[in-house]
Amino acid sequence: MSCIQVVIIEDEKAIADTLIHTLEMDGFKVAWFSTAGAGLEHLKAISTDLLILDIGLPDANGFELCKQIREFSSLPIIFLTARNDEIDRVVGLEIGGDDYVTKPFSPREMLARVKLRLKPHRVSAPLLDSFQSKPVLYSENYDYYYAKQSLGLTALEFKVLDKLVSQPRQVFSREQLLSSAELCQESMYARNIDSHIKAIRNKLRTAGTDELIHTKRGFGYFYEPV
Repeated sequence: MSCIQVVIIEDEKAIADTLIHTLEMDGFKVAWFSTAGAGLEHLKAISTDLLILDIGLPDANGFELCKQIREFSSLPIIFLTARNDEIDRVVGLEIGGDDYVTKPFSPREMLARVKLRLKPHRVSAPLLDSFQSKPVLYSENYDYYYAKQSLGLTALEFKVLDKLVSQPRQVFSREQLLSSAELCQESMYARNIDSHIKAIRNKLRTAGTDELIHTKRGFGYFYEPV
């Protein structure tokens, strides 16, 4: 399960935290977004295996977002909503949803539904390659690829880049990146992250891009999708 990528688009942090804990405890990798715009951008850039999608989002209707996603992806989508009207369930399924869960829900039931929907849909390559003109960065088998070219990351480099990519535009300190790589966070080691970032940038440059990892002076580093 450790390579399976699940995205949650849900604006209620308490619900998202419950889902993240449940899925990560079972070995899934999870990315959470509180708005439709941020979630859609991530889905266009990063290979994803399943989406849990709230219908009532602050910046868009989940049904409309589903329609946009279906223009480029067939990944399983589980709708999550506080409404239990039959018409909502029918509409959700007709526009391309695979399942429908109402709040409040049992975390164990949600986990079972996720596993059920993943069975016929195990994807690992980027879903946009067939139509998107720009190359994308995506992960597969503990490495990252750009324009279908392996970066050849070490285990530590993969963990660092994976942390940055998990939350685009979020600035991470050296200490946070060390923690993600499961390394000592003492100050004497913190600067070692700089050399690993340099190595990652060199490998991205070799693959054809050097515009993805940025420095926030005095704070740390962040990932900016092209």
